[in-house]
Amino acid sequence: MLPHAVSVSLPTWQDNVDYEEGSPRVLNVMKTGYPRFFIHKAIQQLAAICEQKFGAPHEKAMVFPSETFAKACRDFITRMDTSASARIVQFFICPRDADRKPSTYSVPSCDLHIVLFNEAHWSHAKAFWQHTGSGISSRQGEYCLRLLEKKGPTTEKVQSDIASKSPIRCKNRHYYSRSISSAQMADDLAERLNAEETAYLEERYGRNMPAVAAKEAKETLRKRIAGVLVGEKSNCCFKRDQPLSSSIRGVSNITEDDVFLFPGGMCAIWHAHQLLLRTLGNRKSVCWGFPYVDTLKILQKWGPGCYFFGKGSEFDELETLLEELQSQSPPGSNEPPILALFCECTSNPLLQTPDLQRFRALADKYGFAIVVDETIGNYTNVEVLPYSDIVCSSLTKVFSGETNVMGGGLVLNPQGKHYKKLRPELVSFYEDVYWDEDAIFLERNSRDFTTRVYAINQNAEAVCDLLHSRSLEAIEEKTTTNGSYLNGNTATDDASKSSLSRPTVVKKIYYPKWITTSLYNSLKTPKGGYGGLFSVTFTTPIAAKAFFDALGCEKGPSLGTNFTLACPFVILAHYTELDWVQQFNIDPYLVRVSVGLEKREVLLKWIEDAVLAAENAVLAAQKVENGKTIHDTMTCA
Repeated sequence: MLPHAVSVSLPTWQDNVDYEEGSPRVLNVMKTGYPRFFIHKAIQQLAAICEQKFGAPHEKAMVFPSETFAKACRDFITRMDTSASARIVQFFICPRDADRKPSTYSVPSCDLHIVLFNEAHWSHAKAFWQHTGSGISSRQGEYCLRLLEKKGPTTEKVQSDIASKSPIRCKNRHYYSRSISSAQMADDLAERLNAEETAYLEERYGRNMPAVAAKEAKETLRKRIAGVLVGEKSNCCFKRDQPLSSSIRGVSNITEDDVFLFPGGMCAIWHAHQLLLRTLGNRKSVCWGFPYVDTLKILQKWGPGCYFFGKGSEFDELETLLEELQSQSPPGSNEPPILALFCECTSNPLLQTPDLQRFRALADKYGFAIVVDETIGNYTNVEVLPYSDIVCSSLTKVFSGETNVMGGGLVLNPQGKHYKKLRPELVSFYEDVYWDEDAIFLERNSRDFTTRVYAINQNAEAVCDLLHSRSLEAIEEKTTTNGSYLNGNTATDDASKSSLSRPTVVKKIYYPKWITTSLYNSLKTPKGGYGGLFSVTFTTPIAAKAFFDALGCEKGPSLGTNFTLACPFVILAHYTELDWVQQFNIDPYLVRVSVGLEKREVLLKWIEDAVLAAENAVLAAQKVENGKTIHDTMTCA
């Protein structure tokens, strides 16, 4: 098992349903998961130590890297339930001088901030952890455990607030954390010792910077994200004399000083929203298009809320809203009617591209900010910064590719209308809590980012071309174009005729090549492609399940991995609100696929086999249904 994996194997459709249902069959064997949903076992152990050391009976603990995050968590818990209370404990872990190893660890001590609350409020605390992505990283958790295992560490604690009350306990099915047995703790210790050996080898053979070079790693990352590094070699570490150039991001005067690193992509989005609330006022934002679930939750649960345009096509409604809100402002007021418009380029999971040029014109007219999440499009493929005030990204995804580290980035547009307000304010409250070891791994993983993106673009387009050719949408397009599906006696028509003897199982492919294509092409970089992510829907639920189960790639949450990764996205992200999402054209049986770097023929074979399995499943179901119909008819007769 990868020690700091950001995904988990859920290979069948039923596995995903059972995970959401909280089935012991799945949960009891899970060793890891996506870190914002499944708290890493090292962090669970550290939290258990804090509960024993500082907690009262029936109290749970959450561990944060800064007092700011801890206070935000405490405030969120008490805001979600006014009967709740929580307190914060500072836990400073300092090793003995003899135990310090600067060549291995760049941080000799850990300053943790623990939120303690009654276990009945676990769901609120875990929601904060999930939405904001601000908890400590698994590598930081392991480091703290190593310090605590040394003999005689010195620790200090500072408590604040009052002990939590004890209302009736409630269980949250989705968020999972289980207790750690003594046998597991022994296994985990062995894993941590192995991790130390791995770190040594990574440094010894030059794949990773030494941990003391974390500052340089972060500087390199910020320059890479700013698009000002030139002549990078994927197998080389950072060099102080690395040449710089004008940015490739469409904004000439951007520098690494406009890039801020965070523990994860959602943490970057949460900070972007907090920054705007502090700078432009306490107003509602607009969430445009159907976004990744936690972006919407952030806009709904912090500040005064948001206006949700979930279909991503309600332009007239948006303009009407802006005009109405503006008309309600006092005469002569220069205050914007909304705080900001948040959108994704492209969106997850429908791969829609927003009309950024149109939004920029509205933002200039009304004075609001534009925040774009470019995680899926990424700056190698699309140029969104010129239209944005803030660009956020999950660096965990294709920027890293290796599924072994979390990270997030926030970029300010130095040519943006609000830049002179935004940057000083962000600098005033920004804390660099991105764990040094994580930065080192992310720096190494991202050296070949551009090369990987180009290869993934080509693989994904080939896969999508195959699926699209087999889709109901393509058949309907041919029917519309030719007047009938078969229009001659050509080899193509013969193949099409043959295919009609089997059921059509693929309904629609969501991929920028066919979804809001003109908008995507208007943002596409000269060498860019359509990205590595697509979603596919099916003509029946039976076909969806059979396709997913037969697909030969890895299956689990996350995207942007170097290997192909698929999941029944709507089941994982919206299981408790399946009826609600359908009003935004979200199919509950949608399968999302993140294409990787495998050989093209392998990828295409996986797709062919999965489509065949789906066709066979539908035929089998039809045979059963026909047999039932005949039986019923004979019974009636």
